[in-house]
Amino acid sequence: MAEIRVFAVDTEICAGHGRCYALAPESFEPDDSGYAEPTGRDESGRPQTEIDQIIGTCPEEAISVASAPVASEA
Repeated sequence: MAEIRVFAVDTEICAGHGRCYALAPESFEPDDSGYAEPTGRDESGRPQTEIDQIIGTCPEEAISVASAPVASEA
């Protein structure tokens, strides 16, 4: 099974500043309450420096990158 890299947000500590979706609107969007919600976009091709910048923009350190399985097409 193949894997992709996606952003994850710890909803327990996200304070809804919106810096992540302002910096990377293709990867995050606000939910109905204004808190960050990852779009599930594959970040495998994004340079690590950009990923680090996006993660570093969160004052609560609520953003991380996780591997997610993807079913391979048969």
